[in-house]
Amino acid sequence: MSSKKKSSSKKALRPIPAPSLGAALIGKEEEKLALQVLRSRALFRYYGPDPKRPPMMVATLEKEFRKLSGAKYALAVTSGTAALEAALGALGVGPGDEVIVPAWSWISCFTAIVRVGGKPVLAEINDTLSLDPKEIARLTTPRTKAVLVVHFQGVAADMDPIIAEAKKAGIAVLEDCAQSPGVIYKGKRIGTIGDIGIYSFQHNKTITSGEGGMLVTNNPRLYERAVRMSDLGQMRPYHAQQVPPSEPGFAGSQFRMPEIIGALALAQVRKLDKIRKHCRKLNARIMKKIGKLPGIKFRTIPDPKGDSGFEIYFWPATKELRDAFRNKLIEAKIPCTQMTGTYAQYRREYVVTGLAHAPSATPFPVGPGWPAKGYRQEDFPVTEDLAPRFVVLPIGMNFTEADADRIAAAVVQIHRELGIS
Repeated sequence: MSSKKKSSSKKALRPIPAPSLGAALIGKEEEKLALQVLRSRALFRYYGPDPKRPPMMVATLEKEFRKLSGAKYALAVTSGTAALEAALGALGVGPGDEVIVPAWSWISCFTAIVRVGGKPVLAEINDTLSLDPKEIARLTTPRTKAVLVVHFQGVAADMDPIIAEAKKAGIAVLEDCAQSPGVIYKGKRIGTIGDIGIYSFQHNKTITSGEGGMLVTNNPRLYERAVRMSDLGQMRPYHAQQVPPSEPGFAGSQFRMPEIIGALALAQVRKLDKIRKHCRKLNARIMKKIGKLPGIKFRTIPDPKGDSGFEIYFWPATKELRDAFRNKLIEAKIPCTQMTGTYAQYRREYVVTGLAHAPSATPFPVGPGWPAKGYRQEDFPVTEDLAPRFVVLPIGMNFTEADADRIAAAVVQIHRELGIS
C-alpha cells in the first residue's frame, strides 16, 4: 500500500469542541417557550393584553426553581449582578457596613457591595478555591453585616465551618451560586444553606438565557425586601400572595425579569440535572486515569458526590511547571481555559483606584496610601500561590467519552514528558 493510501486510510482525530454547557443545548425547547411568549404578546411579567390571562412564564420559572433548589421563595431578576444587589439590599447592607468576600471571585461580587454603599473586605481562599472559613473570624468587625460565599465553578464551598463561623460572628451568609447552579452540599442544594442565595443565567454559566438571574431564600422577610429592592420598592399582588407584606416601602431598583428571558431560562433549568449528569460522568472517567498522578495536587471538593464536574483543577509544584503543562495542553489542542471569568480582586482597576461612580460613593479612603492594607497583592499570599498556579480542564456538553479519554491521555503524557514525580 502506498504512503498516500496509508495516510488517507488513517482516520483523522475529531477536534475537541470548545467547552460549553447550557449554551450548547439551546434548541427546540427554548424556541417553543419563546414563541409561546411572543404569540401571547405579553412580554412584561405582571400583565399583558388580556387581563384574564396574566403572563405566567417567569412565575413558572420561579415555581420550578423553588422545587429544584428546595427554597421556599424564589425571585427571578435580570442578571446575577442584579440578584446580588437585591440580596444585599434585602440584608440591609448600606453605608458603613462591611461584607467579607473572597479575593478570588467575579467582578460583581465586589462591585455590587460598593453599589449598595457597603465596603467589600477581601478574604483569602483555600484549596477548594472558595472562601477559607477561618477568614471570617479574622476579618469580622463590629461593622460586618454579612459574608459573601462564592461557590466556585461547580463545587460547593465548605459550608459547615462557614455557617458555624458566621453564626459565631453574628453575621448573615449570602451564597453566590452563579457558577454552580444545582450543586449539592451534604444533601442540600447550595443557595439554601445560608440566609439568601443567588444564581446567574449569563451566557457562559451552566444554564443560560443570555442574561438573567435568580434569588432564593427561606426567610419571608428577606424575600419581601428582595422583591421591593427589585421592583422600585413595590410589593405586587403576585408576591403578596406568597408573603403578606409587613415591611414599609422603600426606594428600590428595577431588576424585573421579562417573560421572554423567563422562557429561555425555564427551558434551561429543565436541562440542569442532565448537564450535571453528563459532566460528572466524563469527569469521573478522566479522574480515574489522572487522579493518582504523583507530584500534582487536585482541588479539594468538600462534597465529592454533589459537585457539577464541569471543570477539573490541579496544581503542579511551581508556576513554571504549570506554564509548561498548560503550553503543552494548548499544543495538543486540549482546552485548558476556565469557562467563566474569575479574578484576583486586588488586581482589578476598580480596586486599584478605589473609585465608585461618584467621589462620595466610594467606601475607601482614596488618595495617598491607597491601595491600603487588605487590598494589595502582598496581603494575599495564599491566593497569590493558588490562583496563578492551577491548571484547569473544562468539560463541555459536546464532549464525548472519546474526548475525555484524549484529555486524560494528554495529561498523562505531558506529566511524563515534564518528569513530574
